[in-house]
Amino acid sequence: MVDHLDSCVLATLQDVMEAEYPALLDTFLADSEERLHLLQNACRSDRAEDLRQAAHSFKGSCSNMGAALLAELCRDLEEAARLEQLDEAPELIERIEREFAIVRILYRAERQRCGGPG
Repeated sequence: MVDHLDSCVLATLQDVMEAEYPALLDTFLADSEERLHLLQNACRSDRAEDLRQAAHSFKGSCSNMGAALLAELCRDLEEAARLEQLDEAPELIERIEREFAIVRILYRAERQRCGGPG
């Protein structure tokens, strides 16, 4: 089982970003909301390549931010879209949305831990 967040990645990001770390978390959360909309729109429009690209991009962002399970789910969606198995997409997007809800809570707690308002 993959953890929701990779604490080693978060520690590295915090070391590198220093005072900008809370802003990085905020940016990721806002960006992720937009990426979720892109996934939903591509799925509703049955555009497999758009869905694949959106899932690929979101996967990379999640991976860079230590959201390991979220990245894994995006990888699954990317692969389904690549194979044009769009019947699997709604369930995968729902799982991504549920996982993002957990990640959002964890990042907000992380932000508060670092001294910024949540």
